[in-house]
Amino acid sequence: MHSKIIGRKQEIRLLEQYAASGRAEFVALYGRRRVGKTFLVNHVFENRLTFSMTGILDGDKKAQIHAFTDALDLYGCEGKEIPKDWYEAFQILRHFLSLRMGQSTPCVVFIDELPCFDTRKSDFTKALGHFWNSWASTQENFLLIVCGSSTSWMMKNVIDSHGGLHDRITHEIHLKEFNLHETEEYLVEYGFPWDRLMILQTYMVMGGIPYYLSLLNKADSLAQNIDRLCFQQSGEMRREFRRLYKTLFASPDPYISIVETLFKKKKGMTRDEIAKELGTNSNGNLTKMLQNLVDCDIVRFYRVKNKKISSRSGLYQLMDFFSIFHLQFMKNRTSNERFWTQSLNTPEVNTWLGLSFERVCLAHIQEIKQALGIDGIKTEHYSWNGIDPENQQRAQIDIIIERADRMINLCEAKYSEEPYILNKEEYEKYMSRIGMFRRQTAFAGGIIPTFITAAGMQRNTYSEHISTQITIDDIFEERTGS
Repeated sequence: MHSKIIGRKQEIRLLEQYAASGRAEFVALYGRRRVGKTFLVNHVFENRLTFSMTGILDGDKKAQIHAFTDALDLYGCEGKEIPKDWYEAFQILRHFLSLRMGQSTPCVVFIDELPCFDTRKSDFTKALGHFWNSWASTQENFLLIVCGSSTSWMMKNVIDSHGGLHDRITHEIHLKEFNLHETEEYLVEYGFPWDRLMILQTYMVMGGIPYYLSLLNKADSLAQNIDRLCFQQSGEMRREFRRLYKTLFASPDPYISIVETLFKKKKGMTRDEIAKELGTNSNGNLTKMLQNLVDCDIVRFYRVKNKKISSRSGLYQLMDFFSIFHLQFMKNRTSNERFWTQSLNTPEVNTWLGLSFERVCLAHIQEIKQALGIDGIKTEHYSWNGIDPENQQRAQIDIIIERADRMINLCEAKYSEEPYILNKEEYEKYMSRIGMFRRQTAFAGGIIPTFITAAGMQRNTYSEHISTQITIDDIFEERTGS
């Protein structure tokens, strides 16, 4: 079995550091479905887990306690009767671990899919809190790792808990999807003969989710893979959209409604705009749901330079690549099993490629700063839109990197499979936007025209005026300090 782990250098270092601290450590590991949380823990502590158990999706209290008992048997605790409740279960676990505590080696306990155990009237989190507070927290060389895909549940009941686990977490690790460098490393490791443009397009479809990447077949083209996974009736990703949100949230439908609303406005919406579109109140409940989507890496919240939007407010933008792909192409297409292969180079797909490339750039701001040589400078990135008072035409700049050295990179993201040709019309539009930005924001520092392209820029009279040019090769570079 292929077991090499790709990336995750910082997370591995942190887990090893916590295990070697000599103290009692309580680590919450969270991240969206299929991002590789379980694989990471099992890789780091392959033969060092003192005890491990995994929750059963949609299982009731009885099923979860049976899973706990089976895990005890697996780790050598035989002959125990099935506990009547979670308090008794953790009492048995405490006795089992006490017999295996060593002076020099850490006792590592891993509870996977923690939210599954929290069934109705189970008192699981209370019992877990009592287990930690009354015994585990007093032990030396003790590491408890809890993990869950339901990020909103993990945030509410563990990390920001106001109950028995309040302020008990000693560390939290948010496991995010691969970046482009790690995605390339994964595909190269598994023998895919794809160039960076194909890997970029792969990222636009499924993001950097390791499990999704594992479904790809290197013997097929990317288009063939997409048809097989997403458009064939038996495709393994045909029903992934619904499964994703069901895993993340106990009541997925309201979240799906928000996601579908945000999908319609590619640049994002304010909370009030979302509420109006949904026909609901712009209140604390909506704010909580939006924050849950942000915590799950589905949506991003960002500031804009716009007088009509409060400085305390901002825009919520749908960022999850697979959700966007599903809503754009999969949701209403059920019959054509070769849809993607037959749709290449159509206006719909080409428009999607351009918008997706912008999102790829937004997801790789750190790599862009690294390519610009400003990763050591304090920066803020945002977007801007304005209206020309003379002709009432709207203008927008998607990525603005404002630097502490009083310089700004005004970034234009352009996707094309051949070197991008900047013609006179596009150049004049871009320079007009720069002028409008300076006038309407009264920015007095230096402005650096910056183009980010997939395949570089063709040299001509106008490209010579673009002082800074970045390509996907720069974005594919390994992030320093990772």
